[in-house]
Amino acid sequence: MAGSRRGVRVRRVDEPPYAVDWSRVERYDQVNLIFNRIGNDPGWECYLHTEEEVGLQNISEAKPGYDRVDYALAEAAWTVHDVWTEAFSWDRLERPGGPSLMGDRWYRKRHQVEDVAEMTGKLKKAARFFGASLVGVAEVNVNWLYANHRENLEPLELPRGVRYAVVMAVEMDELGIATSPEAPAAAATGVGYSRLAFVASSLAEFIRNLGYTAVPASNGVGLSVPLAVDAGLGELGRNGLLITPEYGPRVRLCKVYTDLPLVPDKPIEFGVHEFCRTCKRCAEACEVEAISFMDEPSYDGVCKSSSPGALKWAVDGEKCYRFWCENGTDCSTCISVCPYNTGRVEAHAGEFWARP
Repeated sequence: MAGSRRGVRVRRVDEPPYAVDWSRVERYDQVNLIFNRIGNDPGWECYLHTEEEVGLQNISEAKPGYDRVDYALAEAAWTVHDVWTEAFSWDRLERPGGPSLMGDRWYRKRHQVEDVAEMTGKLKKAARFFGASLVGVAEVNVNWLYANHRENLEPLELPRGVRYAVVMAVEMDELGIATSPEAPAAAATGVGYSRLAFVASSLAEFIRNLGYTAVPASNGVGLSVPLAVDAGLGELGRNGLLITPEYGPRVRLCKVYTDLPLVPDKPIEFGVHEFCRTCKRCAEACEVEAISFMDEPSYDGVCKSSSPGALKWAVDGEKCYRFWCENGTDCSTCISVCPYNTGRVEAHAGEFWARP
């Protein structure tokens, strides 16, 4: 496969490389999402606790890797994702400065797609042009859609006729991620999310300008990892993340759901499951043992925020978020230490800032 790294041998397969007990799978209820439980689950030890508590203390102490400059970078990195709230609008975005290049009528008429394969190629070119590092297409499996919206918990259903998910991966800065769990790693994560907000919203507008429906999302709307596996971007790793041949887990994912006629990609397989069975490096590096050491994966969840049904090494999100609170910012160590990661394994903030 073009672009794969470190001698990884990738092959296209007819079925996604995962096992699922469909009798146990239900669409995920976002009331159980870790970030919702912070405010709605008084029985949880991290109820009403945030990273900010220790983060402010780190700043006041000028802790190396967590000083004011480090946090200033991390906070700024999220600007596009967090401040531009229209990035994930389900509707066409208005141009406040006046008429668009498309006028006020062309986007209302559907572009006739004569060659679906050619249109798929142009869509992928557009995605890469906007900044996607990887892009694939999958037919939407409704089991991977959330049962409800994150903010208001109202039932979630895609618009009628939407049957494809364009799944995109954005590479994160390799040296920044290597500083995990220091704040520059959080900045690398934030830049990843801000980049994907631009990529997803721009691709959605491209599709809407052709007269079709487009629903952009980062972590919202549906589960990113199984959709990415279905779209042929990679496989699920022990750390609960997508492992790609090109960057390992050092990516952030977004998707655009659409009714534009497209050709789905086949999934890929390159031995991640077998490798993760014996590797366990991410589990060894996790400071709170949130990642399973078990030799074999399971169909069971491990906490209230995880769901059963898929054969995997379930990550304990409660332990993971507790460490974020103790650390004063998020953590990417399970990404940096992964042997599939094509970047640095370990670095410190001083090295990050010293790089030209």
